[in-house]
Amino acid sequence: MSVAIRPLSGPAEVNAAFRVFLRSMVGLRFGQLDAATITEEGRYLGAFDCEVIVGGADSYSSQLVVPGGARVPHAAVTHVGVLPTHRRRGIVTGLIERQLHDIADRGEVVATLRASEAVIYERFGYGIASSSRAVTIDARRARLRDTVPDGDTNDVRLVDDAVTTELLEDIYRRAATWVGAIDRPAGWWRLQQLRRDAAPVQHYVAVHSSDGVDDGYVVYKPEDPDHWFSSDAKTITVVDFVASGPTARAALWRHLLTLDLVDLIEWPAVALDDSLPLAVTDPRAVRQGAAHDETWLRFVDVESALRARTYRIDDPVRLEVVDPLIDRNNAVFEIGPKGTERVTGKSDATTDVATLAAAYLGGTRWRSLAEVGRVDVSAASAVDRLDGLFAAGALFAGTVF
Repeated sequence: MSVAIRPLSGPAEVNAAFRVFLRSMVGLRFGQLDAATITEEGRYLGAFDCEVIVGGADSYSSQLVVPGGARVPHAAVTHVGVLPTHRRRGIVTGLIERQLHDIADRGEVVATLRASEAVIYERFGYGIASSSRAVTIDARRARLRDTVPDGDTNDVRLVDDAVTTELLEDIYRRAATWVGAIDRPAGWWRLQQLRRDAAPVQHYVAVHSSDGVDDGYVVYKPEDPDHWFSSDAKTITVVDFVASGPTARAALWRHLLTLDLVDLIEWPAVALDDSLPLAVTDPRAVRQGAAHDETWLRFVDVESALRARTYRIDDPVRLEVVDPLIDRNNAVFEIGPKGTERVTGKSDATTDVATLAAAYLGGTRWRSLAEVGRVDVSAASAVDRLDGLFAAGALFAGTVF
């Protein structure tokens, strides 16, 4: 590779790299955004061909919620792109490998990203740790069951013109305890505010409170408002939905389902096991889209990540992990309900770091991975024990970065 890779220095280089990212993605529109206002100093890497930036890879400092509720230091990787004139020269490989080592130097345990293409990142050790799907609700037919918690729409207030980033961020910070949720960094919140301010349509925001404490919110917008009153399918899109418990969730559902002049409600991304389809009396009023990958996870420190999460009750398993990029991750780990230890000797099963990432949050069963040859099993019961240990609860969906 004939290019040099280094951290970007100053707003001019950051904005030049961000323009490269936009050019490489083709379909993104950010207007006159100053990228220096939504990035963190020192984390954006640039690839230079002489003095010209031809590629980049960025990340945010964050935390990731893992099974058991612990939050591990985490890098949210984004803005990865190379100019079409410089593809297939190993530039992305150089950027990602350098980034992984920089992330390790910062003491961050895992990295995650949302992939524009599904065939790029597994070769760098990333695995699909969670998935989501789009959902469309026919509000004309959807009614919540009587068994749904009594979330009262009287506890919902509208803050369309008074919404602040601080208000939403405070609610999210308290509510984001689901496995797979990340601490949304400051740059993420600034970008959402800029998008709302620049949008050609009004964004509406409703907040739920319980006993005087804000514990949920929904942000939504109308589609095709120019033809709103002549349309027989007036549609709103849920931009962000956060609720800390079933009461707030039910109240916000009721708010959306009882809006006047709304026929369809679209959720671009909900968790695969989201309870909304089970909450309505007419299941055909909820149309669920195909599952698609959301969280791509990469271990930077396998041992620390395995120790951070909890495991269900089952017999321990000795798992050998293979990582071609980060040597310290190559080891045998004994994983059990009492924790994880690095050990020596023979393993019960062997897998690569990307496959381990797919199973880490509980989003993919070890049995499924073994059936397609992604786990080399030497002990007959190893896969069943791994499934028992790694089983986890509901996964979060809906944070794009």
